[in-house]
Amino acid sequence: MARDKIHNEVKQALENEGWNVTNDPLNIKTGNIMVQIDLGAERLIGAEKEGEKIAVEIKTFSLASFITALYEAVGKYIIYRKALKMQRSERTLYLAVPIDIHDRFKEEPLIAGVLEDEEINTLVYNQFEQKIEKWIK
Repeated sequence: MARDKIHNEVKQALENEGWNVTNDPLNIKTGNIMVQIDLGAERLIGAEKEGEKIAVEIKTFSLASFITALYEAVGKYIIYRKALKMQRSERTLYLAVPIDIHDRFKEEPLIAGVLEDEEINTLVYNQFEQKIEKWIK
């Protein structure tokens, strides 16, 4: 499986925040179709409470065409969200993007509108400090 160049940095940033990466990748089979989400992770909330679970699709938007990279990221997100729902997964799906890409998202009304309308959860990653800057639901 080809990985985005920031895959290991995002994984490390999650671990630095107390997440336990349980799946790398997270495989979901629905019918005859297998999809692979980049990471699955969980974090305990208190000693006796059940943990929070997430799935993370990592995108760098390194394709020559930004809009083509956006088509791919949004398309994958929608398919992965549906696969998780069909499996009755408790995981919340996030699209992980570098902070400079997130800043570009905010500047473009079309992109901001798509992210809002499609309810895409975003994990904003600082690639220089290897930390998560924001969780946007």
